[in-house]
Amino acid sequence: MTMKTMTATSTQRFALALTLGAALVAGLSACVPLVVGGAAVVGVGMVATDRRSSGAQLDDQGIELRAAARVRDIANDQMYVSVTSYNRQVLLTGAVGNEADRRRVEDEVSRVVNVRSVVNELTLGAPSTFQDRSNDLYITGKVKASLLDAKDIFANSFKVITERGVVYLMGIATRRETDRATEITRGVGGVVKVVRVVEVVSEADLAASQAANQSSAQRGGTGPAPVSNATPSTPSSSSRVPLPPMEPLPAPGSATPAQPAVTTSPVR
Repeated sequence: MTMKTMTATSTQRFALALTLGAALVAGLSACVPLVVGGAAVVGVGMVATDRRSSGAQLDDQGIELRAAARVRDIANDQMYVSVTSYNRQVLLTGAVGNEADRRRVEDEVSRVVNVRSVVNELTLGAPSTFQDRSNDLYITGKVKASLLDAKDIFANSFKVITERGVVYLMGIATRRETDRATEITRGVGGVVKVVRVVEVVSEADLAASQAANQSSAQRGGTGPAPVSNATPSTPSSSSRVPLPPMEPLPAPGSATPAQPAVTTSPVR
């Protein structure tokens, strides 16, 4: 492949990521100041290459929509909250007016059915401006393009979220992949800090999980979501939007492979 072709490919990938993000921002511009993560628009290709089981992907869609409904019920003019779920772990980014609202948002989201844990990265202060969000969208596009261009990691292992220059990496990945993705992200212009909200797995566990997901997909089932044992939360809030079915968490004591906790580590 020539250098000219490689440059064109990178540009096309970045343009695609930026266009999809712009479409999402445009679609939400008339809504309440609350953003739902990208899991609600999963395509067939993404389902096939995602490291989550198809059941976990559906659950993430439902979690984001239900969490959005809960936050919308308590929203005020000082709130701008982004909700992103990955493998039933929720990341909250954005800004609220005071510590009470910060705790309240986390409490509401943590009570959504099947949420395993909440990483609360909400800051106190004024919501980000349109210029801030446009810049974050631009940074997200550049990070995604850089991950796609890397030959030694699987870019679809990571979900990228940017808030005021702070880039959050969510996903299921090995330590090597996580460190490599962090290194790539830190080299992108405009990135202030990298925060890794990643489930770090061994190469052996990753291979076993992918084999199980493949087998489940071939049988036509959703298969068990790769999660730790936990007690289901209280029933979710009502919502006016159609929600996908939620796959229940395994009962305590069931034979489900244990997974490590999420690694949340800021890298400056």
